[in-house]
Amino acid sequence: MAFIYVNGVEFPYPARGCNIIVTTPVDSTRNAKAEVVAQRIGRDQYKINALVWPMLTAEQWRYILQAFSGFFATVTFPDPVTGDYISLKMYPGDRSAEPYWVDENGKPKTYVNCKVNIIDCGV
Repeated sequence: MAFIYVNGVEFPYPARGCNIIVTTPVDSTRNAKAEVVAQRIGRDQYKINALVWPMLTAEQWRYILQAFSGFFATVTFPDPVTGDYISLKMYPGDRSAEPYWVDENGKPKTYVNCKVNIIDCGV
């Protein structure tokens, strides 16, 4: 099984170093004694951070970028909390890559350091 699917389609396996952040949202404040008073709100939320591919063809990178053309996407990935795959509505953060090889017309054929962060919508 692949590491990550976006809208049901398998993405290339990313480089080591990708991390999955689990955040517990809370509504908190401090009382008159400076003690934290907090209440959990909603469910844990996820961010797939530092998702990197060291080198991709222009076609592969375009495919990844186009997977988020509708902004929101259903993303399936391994949940570190349960050990199973989880599917969530997510959106992309910044996407970046560096052209590496270009064709005779100056169009990139390959990219290096292709990066994206994918953030949970909380839905």
